[in-house]
Amino acid sequence: MSLKEPQWIDVQEKTFTKWLNTKVAARNVAVNKLTEDLSDGIILIHLLESLGNESLGRYAARPKLRVQRFENVNLALSYVKSKGIQMTNIGAEDIVDGNRKIILGLIWTLILRFTISDINEEGMSAREGLLLWCQRKTACYEEVDVKDFSTSWNDGLAFCALLDIHRPDLIDYDKLDQKDHRGNMKLAFDIAKSIGIPDLLDVEDLCDVAKPDERSLMTYIAYWFHAFSKLERVENAGRRVEKFVQSMRGAWEMQNSFEERMRKLLAQISEKQLIWETATFQGTYTDAKDQLQVFTKYKTRQKREWVGEKSELASLLGNIKTKMCTYRLRSYTPPPELGLEALDREWNRLMGAERKRSRVINEKIRDIKNGLRRTFADKANDFALTLSTLSTALSGLEGDVDDQLDYVERLNDNLTPLDEFLSAISDIHKQCLEANIEENDFTTYSYDELAYELSLVKTAVQKKLAFLDNQLVARDMTNLTPIQLEEFESVFRHFDRDGSNSLQEIEFAGAVASLGLLYDDQEMRTLFKEVSGQKGEVDFEGFIRFMVAVTEDTHSAEQVFQSFREVAEGKPYVTEVDLRHSLIPDELIADLVQSMPQHSGTPAKEQDRNLPKYDYVAFMNGMIAEKATNGTHALKNGGK
Repeated sequence: MSLKEPQWIDVQEKTFTKWLNTKVAARNVAVNKLTEDLSDGIILIHLLESLGNESLGRYAARPKLRVQRFENVNLALSYVKSKGIQMTNIGAEDIVDGNRKIILGLIWTLILRFTISDINEEGMSAREGLLLWCQRKTACYEEVDVKDFSTSWNDGLAFCALLDIHRPDLIDYDKLDQKDHRGNMKLAFDIAKSIGIPDLLDVEDLCDVAKPDERSLMTYIAYWFHAFSKLERVENAGRRVEKFVQSMRGAWEMQNSFEERMRKLLAQISEKQLIWETATFQGTYTDAKDQLQVFTKYKTRQKREWVGEKSELASLLGNIKTKMCTYRLRSYTPPPELGLEALDREWNRLMGAERKRSRVINEKIRDIKNGLRRTFADKANDFALTLSTLSTALSGLEGDVDDQLDYVERLNDNLTPLDEFLSAISDIHKQCLEANIEENDFTTYSYDELAYELSLVKTAVQKKLAFLDNQLVARDMTNLTPIQLEEFESVFRHFDRDGSNSLQEIEFAGAVASLGLLYDDQEMRTLFKEVSGQKGEVDFEGFIRFMVAVTEDTHSAEQVFQSFREVAEGKPYVTEVDLRHSLIPDELIADLVQSMPQHSGTPAKEQDRNLPKYDYVAFMNGMIAEKATNGTHALKNGGK
């Protein structure tokens, strides 16, 4: 015997002993040492009676003689042969004399016949069928590769995989340490024992063993097969019972569902018709449009759902009748008020109510749109006529300035109600936009046109008021000549860019400079504050009074000549470029170049050679009195 034989023989004997004891445990007998406890044949007879579920007849219950032991063993062996189990080289004397290998061979033969032979997978032998079962159950575990009943089981993962595939509630496979062979094996054996699988093997029988005993493993794994196959059979049987009960229950549930859904659909259809019959309009386009949107939403959503439900109910009723026929139950007929005929009648009434509702909404929207067109046109035409009357009255004013001013002020007071009138038109205009009204045969005016024309009238009134106020101011300025007054007024209007009848600081500075009054920045800021006071701007009256004060003291012939000389940069003539650089308004420059004679002398600067040159000295001699002439002499003499 080789050195390895004792190890597998010991494992096999231990495993077979445990297997045998599980079979005879109900008879209150047990085997401690296989080679000794079977020698009298009594436990062997108990084993066979338990496996075959029948009696072997009379035998010596307390054999004392060797011949009695032989008789008991022969009785057992004869029974085995009678079952068609082939035994080679197994005799009664081997059992009586405790031949270890022969006894193990006999037990293995019984295990094959009564524990493993009923394992059948696709017509294979018991061993191949059991191996195929193990491979199929562990196929989805990459780290498990069952090829045999030996080394494929060393790491314990195959046992853990079998547990996980059948009872995942008992093991957390993903948390296993694949390197912990003994831990995995012990965990699997402990769980197997807890669910009724006999512990035929110990951890040390498999772990770290070069080649575990195949027969011991097959015996143990066969118990796993039977345990889980029984579980599957029980589960399959339960599923069949459940399916039958569910089918029976399903028929009744289908009937209840049909009636509840039919009742709900009929109620919804009836409610919708009642809503349409009692619906009223508020008279606005928004309300009519909202009701149209609700109606459209009904047609695209709710009605389609009802059409689908109507079809499904007809199909459900057919399925119920088929199911009742399949199970040979009494045919189902819904109550008359819940039948398909009742649904068809209610559906036809719904279609009639739907057509009527659509017609009512469309007519209401058309009426509201026409009403909005007429309302807008009436107000727009009246408003346009009012604006035309105001414009005509404003343009035809004449007579005394005070009377004109009083009349225009009254016109200005009447502009505020026009804003309210235009606001009312704006509200109607917005309603027309909401109603998508783009054309209106009752008027040629739009809201934007009316608003623009009102702004023109307002501007015209304000300009007229400013003009009349300025005329009153000019009338009171008796110490100014008409030419001076016209000049100052023209400059003021030129620099009043926004038409507010007032000048800001930068506008005031430009106006003063254009009139020949030059100040540095600090002087100009101080002057503006004095003239504007607390208002931060200079109105026309303030500007005229300032110019009156300045011209009374500074508009001497010498000052005018000196101003022309500064503009001309000391030259005896002035060019149009010089005048523009001094910020004199364009219209004044045009008047000056038309009024001043041409200068015929030699140009003082080369860049003036090709430019028209004007003799401001001759111009001033012709415009100003004798005192100015004296000033001219002074200018000609270098101002001395």
